[in-house]
Amino acid sequence: MQKQDKPPVDPELKRRIQELIAFKGGGYNEEAVADIIENALKILADVKDTGDVRVIQTAVRELRYAYRLFAPYAKTRKVTIFGSARTGSTKMEYQQAVEFGQKIVKSGFMVITGAGPGIMQAGHEGAGPENSFGVNIRLPWEQTANPVIREDKKLVTFKYFFTRKLIFIRHSDAIVLFPGGFGTMDEGYEALTLMQTGKSQLMPLVLVDKPGGTYWKTWDKHVREHLLRDALISPDDLNLYRITDNADEAVRIVTRFYRNFHSTRFVKDLFIIRLNHAPTESAIEAMNEDFADLITDSPIKRIEPTAEEREDNDHLDLQRIAFGFNRRDYGRLRQLVDVLNSQ
Repeated sequence: MQKQDKPPVDPELKRRIQELIAFKGGGYNEEAVADIIENALKILADVKDTGDVRVIQTAVRELRYAYRLFAPYAKTRKVTIFGSARTGSTKMEYQQAVEFGQKIVKSGFMVITGAGPGIMQAGHEGAGPENSFGVNIRLPWEQTANPVIREDKKLVTFKYFFTRKLIFIRHSDAIVLFPGGFGTMDEGYEALTLMQTGKSQLMPLVLVDKPGGTYWKTWDKHVREHLLRDALISPDDLNLYRITDNADEAVRIVTRFYRNFHSTRFVKDLFIIRLNHAPTESAIEAMNEDFADLITDSPIKRIEPTAEEREDNDHLDLQRIAFGFNRRDYGRLRQLVDVLNSQ
């Protein structure tokens, strides 16, 4: 890939941008904000089409607002529920989504849905508006959010699907999918792709069938008989999702994932896993043997917070293990998380 040369620094422009930031009273991440302003000014010369500029304008505005809306709830884990907007309230899937919303809230989570009718409304009904977020999309035939979240302040409406998807993934600690149409499939495949490629944090992804249902079992059969058999995915990629037909089991899959595991972070070439409690030395020795295929130059070991983490005040109270990760086999990494949660 051709490397882009950095444009020459314009000292006068940078000075004026800093003056503008100071005029606004300063704030968080001033260096990054200065870069955003500088790039916005470059649009004057680089992007002629008005429609293209409006995409940038709208995306920045909507993302800023959404991040502000979610910020007060950053320390509470959240589950995103996807499913069909066409599922009626008498359907078993609807009742399952209500039940799941109720039970996952009792386990300490909040619920995010697309704010529409059907499964989305069911998730909000179960969680209650006080524990719900609505991430709506403007469509010609759906002008308003569902009545549960419609008047709540934790509702944001997007013009574009891509910014909406970003918010779903960025603020989710788990994803639960009920049967749905193209949109549900799209969200599910995107979540899998982002985890498979390391572009998002690993998280539980649960596919919920109705009792005795075959919607996700049929989907899984397709994945195994076509994608896996034709070597379009690896066998370990199947570890990135779970299928159940029971709301209680769906809750257990989500909560067990965070029994010990907390989060991950790269610091240079070191892959760090933050934990509620550290594994024993004998367990670490076994993991180095069992997961040798994941490890590059540095074996799994316990570490103290790195200088970069200390600078960011990044979960300094948690235990840590770290190793050189090949940055490829995230399905196998999901198995390592399961082992850590069994410690």
